[in-house]
Formats: sequence, structure tokens, C-alpha cells
Amino acid sequence: MFRQLYSSLTEKIDRRVGWDKLPWPLGMLVLLGLRFRLRAKNLYDSGRGVQDVPPAGDEWHVDHLTARTVDGTYNDLEQPLMGGLGSRFGRNVPLGHAFPDPDDRLLEPNPRLVSLELLMRNEFIPATTLNLLAGAWIQFEVHDWFSHGQNETENPWRVDLSADDPWPQHPMEIQRTRQDPSADPSGPPTFVTADTHWWDGSQIYGSDPTFARAIRSGEEGRLRISPEGLLPEDVESHVDLRGVAGNFWVGLALLHALFMLEHNAICERLHAEYPELDDQALYEKARLVNAALMAKIHTVDWTPAIIAHPTTVRALRANWFGILGERFDKIFGRRTRLELFHGIPGSKKELCGVPYSLTEEFVGVYRMHPLIPDEYEFRALADDRLIQQRTFDEVNALHVRECLEQVPLADALYSFGIAHPGAITLHNYPRSLQHFNRPDGELLDLASIDIVRTRERGVPRYNEFRRLFHMDAPATFEEMTGGDAALAAELERVYGDVERVDLMIGLFAEPKPEGFGFSDTAFRVFILMASRRLEADRFFTDDYRPEIYTKAGIDWVEANSMRTVLLRHFPELAPSLEGVSNPFAPWKRVSVPAAAPSPAATATA
Repeated sequence: MFRQLYSSLTEKIDRRVGWDKLPWPLGMLVLLGLRFRLRAKNLYDSGRGVQDVPPAGDEWHVDHLTARTVDGTYNDLEQPLMGGLGSRFGRNVPLGHAFPDPDDRLLEPNPRLVSLELLMRNEFIPATTLNLLAGAWIQFEVHDWFSHGQNETENPWRVDLSADDPWPQHPMEIQRTRQDPSADPSGPPTFVTADTHWWDGSQIYGSDPTFARAIRSGEEGRLRISPEGLLPEDVESHVDLRGVAGNFWVGLALLHALFMLEHNAICERLHAEYPELDDQALYEKARLVNAALMAKIHTVDWTPAIIAHPTTVRALRANWFGILGERFDKIFGRRTRLELFHGIPGSKKELCGVPYSLTEEFVGVYRMHPLIPDEYEFRALADDRLIQQRTFDEVNALHVRECLEQVPLADALYSFGIAHPGAITLHNYPRSLQHFNRPDGELLDLASIDIVRTRERGVPRYNEFRRLFHMDAPATFEEMTGGDAALAAELERVYGDVERVDLMIGLFAEPKPEGFGFSDTAFRVFILMASRRLEADRFFTDDYRPEIYTKAGIDWVEANSMRTVLLRHFPELAPSLEGVSNPFAPWKRVSVPAAAPSPAATATA
């Protein structure tokens, strides 16, 4: 009852004043109340069908009590299939609100029209508070969190095009999302994950035993990685570019290389501390440590960079370190298992009464393609000299190896550190993704696909989404855009009815809180799911302890950050990171002293 009263009070304060307008201590108290309400009202289980299970195989479950499994099973020991491959995506809205429009209305307004009229980038709008590594990072993490797998090849969505549309195929065809093999015809559509739902580093370690074995060296737990930071060619040649791997590009390659190197560094430390551990044990412990470190970096480095409001920066650090803070834990240790005081890692596992899964609404708000630029400059770390320029098409999956064979990893990281991603707003969607040539030869307009995906999966449109997340819904287009009459007129021309505005379009159009790179509406999903991903995982809660990770492993997670990872493997980056408060903020450009004039030039002068 206390939580109900408290959350009702904070919701009223938020509606009247806004959490972001309050002094940070009050703002944090309001966010706490909003999280109470969201946990009570916005977690729904989609169930599990008889066919929604991972492929069989005992080798997937080796050492499941003390290690993450390849298929994500046995994270929850009472419900071993929870969160594993083949699990359904859950929902953050009541299931009765998760039905898509009928097929004859689902493509209204035309998604290609939305793409061209509201999303197309006319001029690159940079997010000047971030660097390009921040843009790559979120895709790197998304590839760990969720994938709907390969799409259906039959009965595609057919999008009518205007006569003067340059698209080569009329009508445009968009493949449907792969169906749940156990779908209930009387219920809303359900879809299953092709990755695990857990925050377990699967983008590096893989989700099937064949790939997981292929990237291992077989010695001291280490992974195989080329001098350029790439997978060995014998592994890369078997990667299926028809799936998520077809979205690979240089930005992802840099982060894959960085954390494969980090895995091997962890193995080296553990081997020195515990020489009795064999190859398998070292690999399993290093994966636990690496995955936890990536979760920590996302929580205390990346997210505070992209939502740099004073209240959220403190709230995010409290998620990991608790209100007593990092310094207290380092001096006195974790004195209790209470999340409030010491943060989620090491606290008691919490499911809030609903089996854990990521949700379709969570997927829907993570459509952040405007972060990707169309043009790239690669510069030398030594002297800021321009090495080469490339388009996005020239840094994608088919060109990653060629690019990183020509541009050393340190130079590529520096180049991303001093460059900006795009701002997450309307009229800033990458043109290269609106005409995206996939490595498998398929041509896609990802902007149109983003619109169709949220609609076909039953994610509510923008106004209904806000109501279901306990927010006021704008009555007019001008209210939606915060008084921007010109933008409101564009939205009205495309949609006609404010209730028909797609979720992604509304998220891009609404004014943002101070310091925010994305919308307050999207933030409501993060308030709920950011902590849930940690709280529901026993390897971040009950089993975040030396007996599982080793003492050296826990110390590694606690002592490191994105900055230390970068500098461990590329110490030459130190001058560019000096004085930079957050490694996802813009780095310092190298300044090279002007060369002294030659004696001949001086004499001439």
C-alpha cells in the first residue's frame, strides 16, 4: 500500500512539474516512485508455447550452476528455460493492447512516405556531446540483447510507391517477422528470440556451440583474434550474412575487437592467480567477468553520456553502486545485500512476479539508427593526419577486413573518439540505411522497415504508448513537437490524425529533457527495464560473488571501466582521453606543434 500511495504521489508530481525540472534529490525520489508504478503495471508475460524451446544438446548446459550457458538456459534454476533461446518476447503493455492493426490498415500511413517525408537526412545533424563510439556501442549491445532472427520469406508486406519513387521494385516488399512456432491464433502476435534474453555477451561468444567452439583457441580460455582485431578468416567464412551478421560494420568491429582482447586479458590474470583452472574453467570465468564489465560500462559510462541530466547520472550510478556510492564500497566493502545501499550487483534476485524476458516495447524504443553517419574520416593518432575517407557502404560487413587492414585499430578508435554520431531526431536518418545494400545482395530501406516492425509486432502507436506508460498524450501535433509549428505541419500532412503517429516518429519529434539524447517517453521503458535486466539475472545478483566469479574476477569488474579497457589495450590513446570526463564524450584531437622553419626559409624571409 505504501508503494501504491508513493507511486501515485510521484506520478502526479511528474505530470504537473516534470521529474527533470526538480532538484536532483527530489527528481531521484520521483523516478523511484515511477519505477514502482511501472513494475506494478507494465510487466506482462507472453507465455511459452510447446515449440518455444532451444535446440536440444547436453553440451549447451555444461557447468550450468556456475557458468552462463550458450543458449541462455538455467540462468533461473527453478524455470530453466526462462530467457533462453526460443523464449517469447514479453510485453510492457497489457496483452489486450498488443494487437496490431488489421492487415488492410497496418501499412497506413504508407511507411515509405514516412521514411521519405519525415526521416530522410537532408543535412547531417551531429550529437555534439557524444563521440561515434557511443553510436557504435548501442548497436554492439543490442546485438547481445535481442534478435528476431531471419524473417519469413513468404507473403511479404507490399508497400505501394509513388510513380516517381526511384526504388527499383514496385511495390516495395518487406519480409514479415519470423512467426512464433507455437503462436496462439486467438491472442496477440508473439515472437521468439534468436539470441538469449540475458545480458551475457552473446554478441561476442555466440549463441550456438559450433560458433562458440570455433572462436576459442583451446589454450588457457583464450579467444582467437587476428592482429587486426578480427575473427580468424576460417570462422568469418562461415558467418551467415543473411541474419544479424549482415549488419556488421567497422564500428561494431572495433568494439568486438576491444572486448575479445579484454576477454584474453582476463584469462591471463585468472591463469596467473589460479593456475589450477583448466581451459574450460578459465573461459567460463572470463566470460562471466567480461559480460558483467560490459553491463557496468553500459550502466555507468554509456547511459549517463547519452542522458546526461544531473538526476539520471546519479540514478544510474545508484543502480550499480547504490546510494552509498562506489567509494564507500571500495573502502568498507558491501556490508549488506540491499540494492538501495549498494546497488543491484550482489543484491537479491528479483523478478517482480513476472518471468523475465526482454519486451517488444523495449525493442521498439531502441530504434536509434540516426546515430549512424553516412560519411567517415579515419585519422592517424600520431598527428591527426587524414588517412582515408569512406562512406557507410565502404565500412560495412564486406569491407571491414579491408578497412582494418589499412587503418590500425588505435587510429580507428581515435577516429571514432573525435567524431560525432547523429542526433536522434527527425530528418536525420542515414541515407545509406534508406538504401542499404546488405552483404547478401538484398536492398533495404531500413527506415520503412523500422516503421513496419513496430506496427506488425503490436507495439502501440505513440499516443496510446504514452497513456499506457502513465503519461499525458498530446492532443495536437503542435503539442507533440513542443510548439514547433513547421514540424507539426509536416506530421499533420503525413498522418492527418495525431492518434496515428508511429511510436518511433513521436519519440524523435518530442522535445527532450536537458542533456538527453533521446526522448522522455523512451526513458520510461529504460526506468523499468534497465534495472530489470540486472535484477532478474542470478549472475548479477545471487551469484555475483567470488565463489562463482573468483575473487580476482569480482575485483576486475569493480576496478575497471571503459577508460581502463581502452587504455589497457591501446595505451597510446591516453593523450586524447586526458581530461575527458566520459570516454563516450568527444575526445581531444591530437595537436602537433608546427614545424620550425628551415634556415633557408628564414633567410628568404
